[in-house]
Amino acid sequence: MYLLFVALHSLIRWVVVIAGLFAAGRAIAGAIGSRPWTASDDRVGRILTIAVDTQMLVGLILYGLLSPITWAAFSNMGAAMKDPTLRFYAVEHVVMMVIAIALVHVGRTRAQKATSDAAKHRTAAIFFTLALVFILAAIPWPFREVGRPLLLGY
Repeated sequence: MYLLFVALHSLIRWVVVIAGLFAAGRAIAGAIGSRPWTASDDRVGRILTIAVDTQMLVGLILYGLLSPITWAAFSNMGAAMKDPTLRFYAVEHVVMMVIAIALVHVGRTRAQKATSDAAKHRTAAIFFTLALVFILAAIPWPFREVGRPLLLGY
């Protein structure tokens, strides 16, 4: 079951990254190009929100129930803080991703409530781009010490 959820979490990562790039890029282009906010702009933000929420759900199942990495970290948190891999998965990854998810939600809500098209695009651009930076920083890329493969993650 653990490997299935790790593979699912790894695959959904690409949906989140692509949706994040698309949402941030579209918002930046809208802000720079002074174009009207459209239903497509809102839909892209909704897709990003659904993607990060789905990823969070799978991640929380891994984190709290299935992962031997977090179980090992929680059995001795002092030692886990000295181990870069355990610290990354038990603390750093989770904290950065929660911040990213909050940025996506706040950005989408504030963009919807903004009164002008320019403010909607500017708000979405700022929040979605910041969220994407946190997401990209928190992913265990293969070149990192805590890295996982690009596909399937185990």
